Amino acid sequence: MVGKSFRKFGKTSLTSLLLSSTLFGAQFITIGTGGVTGTYYPTGGAICRLMNKSRKETGIRCSVESTGGSVYNVNAIHAGDLDFGIAQSDTVYQAYHGEGKFKSKPMRELRSVLAIYPELLALVVRKDAGIKKLSDIKGKRINIDIPGSGTRMTAEVVMEAFGIQKSDLSKVREEKSTQGPTLLKHNKIDGYFGVFGHPTANIKDAAYSVDIDLVPIEGEPVDKLVARYPYYAKGIISGTFYRGVRHDTPSIGVKAVLVTSDKMPQRVVYALTKTILENFDKFKKLHPAYKTITKKSLLDGLAIPQHPGAVKAFREAGLIP
Repeated sequence: MVGKSFRKFGKTSLTSLLLSSTLFGAQFITIGTGGVTGTYYPTGGAICRLMNKSRKETGIRCSVESTGGSVYNVNAIHAGDLDFGIAQSDTVYQAYHGEGKFKSKPMRELRSVLAIYPELLALVVRKDAGIKKLSDIKGKRINIDIPGSGTRMTAEVVMEAFGIQKSDLSKVREEKSTQGPTLLKHNKIDGYFGVFGHPTANIKDAAYSVDIDLVPIEGEPVDKLVARYPYYAKGIISGTFYRGVRHDTPSIGVKAVLVTSDKMPQRVVYALTKTILENFDKFKKLHPAYKTITKKSLLDGLAIPQHPGAVKAFREAGLIP
């Protein structure tokens, strides 16, 4: 694990860390993200870009790893294979508490750093598939993403809330949402689920390959989910985002949260968090999904305890008491 390289410094000062970095080369951290056409990958890249610009001051060099997404990332942090990871707030909550896919296996060492941007579940369909509402996927060919992904977890929760079983579908595909546009283009599926920060290149690619539509996910089942689970929230996917979609699409969403382990040294998490806060205006310009975020919203949707290093940075910025 790359993060282990930091622990040999024990409680040494930042000055000592910088001297060590000068003598022995920069220290490395790796951020687990998701598929390259999603929003996690460029988000990890945006964070690393800022970190690497300040590496002379921090002694930290940051790299990004494309992964299977939320569930993979929290599992990899737990196993010591990743230093940081981006994951959906529902995945983080369930992993920490040992619920859902993580039943009886709580990862109590997980710590949140900051909540980056809202993510909304999208059901992207071929316009000629005749899918106007969620219940219309019965008898259709739907990609529900790979086992263990955050999208798969959210899609299954939503389908269950609407009384839809996988056996109700004529064909179930279990491929990454990154494959959704290609499968749609070649008429291998009628639709696919994906949890994204919007707008996303994934759906834009689909929209330029075939006539698409986005299916509203709303109603009493959604209301009940939001009331039951604190990490869910309603949201709207703007009708201006994607070619051929001329309506706003209500859906249910989570937050994309940067997480780490309680074993990650405080000075490392502090340096990362402080770098983002001090360069926040630059950070916001690095992806359209960050358009509506604020420094205060970085604290919304943290479903598990925050790492002390992040707390210190937010406190110094006057954002928490």
